[in-house]
Amino acid sequence: MNRTADYEFTVIVPLYNEEDNILELEKRLAAYLRSGVCRTCILFVNDGSTDGSLDGLRSICSKNEDFYYISFAANSGLSAALKAGFDYAESPYVGYIDADLQTDPEDFDILLPYLKDYDMATGIRVKRNDSGFKRFQSKFANSFRRMMTGDGAADTGCPLKVFRIAAAKEFPMFKGMHRFFPALLLLQDGAKYKEVPVHHRQRVAGVSKFTIWNRMMSSFADCFAYRWMRKRYIRYRVSDTNLPSVN
Repeated sequence: MNRTADYEFTVIVPLYNEEDNILELEKRLAAYLRSGVCRTCILFVNDGSTDGSLDGLRSICSKNEDFYYISFAANSGLSAALKAGFDYAESPYVGYIDADLQTDPEDFDILLPYLKDYDMATGIRVKRNDSGFKRFQSKFANSFRRMMTGDGAADTGCPLKVFRIAAAKEFPMFKGMHRFFPALLLLQDGAKYKEVPVHHRQRVAGVSKFTIWNRMMSSFADCFAYRWMRKRYIRYRVSDTNLPSVN
């Protein structure tokens, strides 16, 4: 039995080689579960870590009844980890936060109320605690992506987002598509999103898994892939049937 259906909100936490952050993750996420605006569970997705991350996850999940985990047999990437989270989650709402804790779990409570009127709410890191070069990369990549996709989003790289589960499960996921959630959402008939300012912190443990290649260069190629996919995206709406509804 998938117990995520017993909750209103599932927080997906993808991680790869983050053993130094496991105990802090446990502390911060457990505190959020006690104070959050709705009944919430945590779903860790171990993306084939080669350090002690999986052992750490097993340990903290055994001590916290609202913690669950999935572990990949091999490293498959952030988009794959998020897709697995969307596939396994059965709560009405689902969210995403990075294991580096550069965003605050408590800020989910800022985003969640917007799901009454929107299919997705995503953070904007208004005061980023990153190096100047990293901020430049992000600003340049976001500008190029907006030009290519027309999604209007200011900060698609912010690792704090919430979704209605029905919208999340409809995303056509490929490698790199985690950067395009606003654009992917707009492919869905009538769907809309909201951007909301959130806090941003310095990484306190571990190291970033992103380089200039996978942050900028690969995202340029993904923009062209998205434009190709957008022209071929299948939409339909059933107006009448005598079959039972499909859940």
